[in-house]
Amino acid sequence: MPHFGDYQNEIYFAGLMGTVPKLPMSFRELEARAQQAMPPGILSYVAGGCGDEHTQDVNATAFRHWGIVPRMLVGAAKRDLSIDLFGLKLPTPVFMSPVGVIGICAQDGHGDIAVAKAAAKTGVPMVASTLMEDPMEEVAKNFGDTPGFFQLYTPTDRELAASLVSRAEAAGFKGIVVTLDTWITGWRPRDLTTSNFPQLRGYCLANYISDPRFKELVGKPPEQDPRAAVMTFGRVFGNPLTWADLPWLRSLTKLPLILKGICHPDDARRAIDGGVDAIYCSNHGGRQANGGIAAIDMLPGVVKASGTTPVLFDSGVRSGSDIAKALALGATAVGIGRPYAYGLALGGVDGIVHVLRTLLAEADLLMAVNGFPTLADLKGVAVPAGPQPA
Repeated sequence: MPHFGDYQNEIYFAGLMGTVPKLPMSFRELEARAQQAMPPGILSYVAGGCGDEHTQDVNATAFRHWGIVPRMLVGAAKRDLSIDLFGLKLPTPVFMSPVGVIGICAQDGHGDIAVAKAAAKTGVPMVASTLMEDPMEEVAKNFGDTPGFFQLYTPTDRELAASLVSRAEAAGFKGIVVTLDTWITGWRPRDLTTSNFPQLRGYCLANYISDPRFKELVGKPPEQDPRAAVMTFGRVFGNPLTWADLPWLRSLTKLPLILKGICHPDDARRAIDGGVDAIYCSNHGGRQANGGIAAIDMLPGVVKASGTTPVLFDSGVRSGSDIAKALALGATAVGIGRPYAYGLALGGVDGIVHVLRTLLAEADLLMAVNGFPTLADLKGVAVPAGPQPA
């Protein structure tokens, strides 16, 4: 049975023929190369965080404070990284988190479609943002056999919210991810320094411009008056949801409903009581609030409070070992953001596929070396790093 870790064999054997990888293996080099390839305005939006970016930084460094205790003489020659999620059998526990400017991270301006194609090639699902450069229907056509999920920035107009969700259902998306922490944007100095907010410049609004309810709100065909469309977007984007809105959100769809941005155990319990199908533990990668607490440090409490309800996780994931640690701390599936965005900027579909394969290879090989044949074996083996008692 092939393993994700076999990717390293492909690389080594290609080297015997004089071929070395065109794209980086580590996040640090990937980021450095992407900084040279991406336009400054797009780079600041993808790479930047909130405030002095302390939370963004600790999201990544906090993984170093957790360690996996290896077990020997297990014989983990065969590994299984597949998961069951909402009745779907997925080959990996990894997904691509929503990135609101992924469309314009691609050289050809069709990054959402590129991500969907990479999902089809790897079996790694895409969580597609409301903010797309191509309409969701066109993006979904490229998923192949890999399921996709639709992330909703809930607008203030309820009819528009219902229309977006209905379109996602009809397009074949398998779940709705409602982001809770972006009804207003956080203080982002990198973007503010260049006065750059891509959506206010008309980028990544395809799902709005193509929506019948949004056209009603604009009052005229959006393509005839782009400025009116942008101003309408500015008016309807961002609904400060409360718990009183949860029954309405639940009523919008029969698809699995996932709430993104849950970091407190009490919020997880209340959301589950309200009928959600999964909890998504995330602090938006440090882009929305500079509170200083790493998402990975909040994950164990959310997992415990969620019981048997699946917990998705992202924020600060930069490597395969980060993925393994999040899984060991109880996450059902782990999302990556900036790494695949940089892969897209450097190499299009192939760049994303390369990044996904490197992350999965590292996670798979870590499980092999440390003696964990299955994800179930990995659960509960992450402990605070440092000397362990006998």
